[in-house]
Amino acid sequence: MTNFFVSKSIAEGMELNIGKRLEAIANFVDKGSRVADVGTDHGYIPVYLVKKGYSSFVVASDINKGPLEKAISFVRLNGLEKNIETRLGGGLSVLEPGEVDEVIIAGMGGVLMANIIEASLDVARSARKLILQPMQAPDELRRYLLDGGFEITREALVKEEGKVYEIMEVRYTDVRSYEDDEIYFEVGRRLLDSHDPLLAEFIDRKIKKYEDIVISIEGKKTQKAQERREYCISKIERLKELRKHALEGNN
Repeated sequence: MTNFFVSKSIAEGMELNIGKRLEAIANFVDKGSRVADVGTDHGYIPVYLVKKGYSSFVVASDINKGPLEKAISFVRLNGLEKNIETRLGGGLSVLEPGEVDEVIIAGMGGVLMANIIEASLDVARSARKLILQPMQAPDELRRYLLDGGFEITREALVKEEGKVYEIMEVRYTDVRSYEDDEIYFEVGRRLLDSHDPLLAEFIDRKIKKYEDIVISIEGKKTQKAQERREYCISKIERLKELRKHALEGNN
């Protein structure tokens, strides 16, 4: 990992490299927006947003004091105390409704993200958009969002150090929707529509996950094992159909 804790004179002249995942998240931000980075950790995204001219005001928050102190140091190192406000607190509780235009929540599980949004719905609904990057359970996050009146307007994939990450752009519309096919909670419709260059690989990884489960329960005769096997096989078949669609879109 790149060591960002260098002298201020070096920091002012160096190119800020925050990695492909964080850079892809930052690139979802509309230029000129007031932004909050919830769970900022070291504060890399806020500094990147200001230095690259995406935003002149960013709230960097974290529930833990240790990471926030590192973010404060990084902000000071880059001389951006006037542009980046650091706050200690959990989720969206550090914000007032309408205080920022866009909210970034990244690097957490999808269920935790859903809980964060649910706990401060007034703030989430007032934002022009949410930029979400779940590390696990993206299907549960999609399910919550659609049922809660949020629209997923854009999705993208990014690959870093051998892992493929999902990024979602979301806005509140107060229109509840649902999926008639459960597979679209695993592979979002916006992702399919975008024909992302990583989409086939992304689907292949999901197929392998289910194939590994099928292999692991081979020989087991219990009803539960058979039901699990049939469930996984149906998922594999549906994912293969989506993969075909993805490849056709890239031709």
